[in-house]
Amino acid sequence: MNVRTMTPEEIRQAGLEILSRELGAVGMARFLQQFETGKGDYTAERRRWLGKKSISHIAREIARRRKKK
Repeated sequence: MNVRTMTPEEIRQAGLEILSRELGAVGMARFLQQFETGKGDYTAERRRWLGKKSISHIAREIARRRKKK
């Protein structure tokens, strides 16, 4: 196998075969999950979740929820 002459698709396929062989299906899946790029805009979503709450307000909410448990 000469990686200098392989296409990106050939390198990707060879890599997946090696991962599968060496790590097994579950290990390969766990390895690949580490590199997912994800979707969306986390910062914009976080602003929608939190709104304009202050840090102290969020801390009070956390404390209140912990007391319920």
